[in-house]
Amino acid sequence: MYARGKFPRPPVSDRLMAKVSMEPMSGCWLWTGATNPNGYGHMSVNGRFVDVHRVSYEQFKGEIPEGLTLDHKCRVRCCANPDHLEPVPQLDNWQRGLGLSVAHDIRRGKTHCVNGHEFTEENTYRQRDGSRACKECNRAWHRQKRNRQ
Repeated sequence: MYARGKFPRPPVSDRLMAKVSMEPMSGCWLWTGATNPNGYGHMSVNGRFVDVHRVSYEQFKGEIPEGLTLDHKCRVRCCANPDHLEPVPQLDNWQRGLGLSVAHDIRRGKTHCVNGHEFTEENTYRQRDGSRACKECNRAWHRQKRNRQ
């Protein structure tokens, strides 16, 4: 390996591509190096750990516009293919995320809350994010809160 001060480190783009595995079917550049707990690849650049997809975009496409975040259009968090990345506002990235849509689909398929109360029109709150909440459970929670005081 390269010891500090003895040999120059290879360019960032070379180090990036050394840990990428090309996936021919999807076109993803799968990061084979270290990942963070959320599944995003990360690497050291100038002594700091940075997200690999951000490094890749900046190396091959240019700067990420101010106020925007990168969305993986392929939905693969460890993908470093700059063609699979799109700069978008954070809210758009969040709304596009599979986590939210999957969670909503699961909730929509449920007919009862976790305490067994049926989701009916009279017993259901619609929240801003599209999820549902049980009115009966909400009333019970408020009763318990009043009794504790």
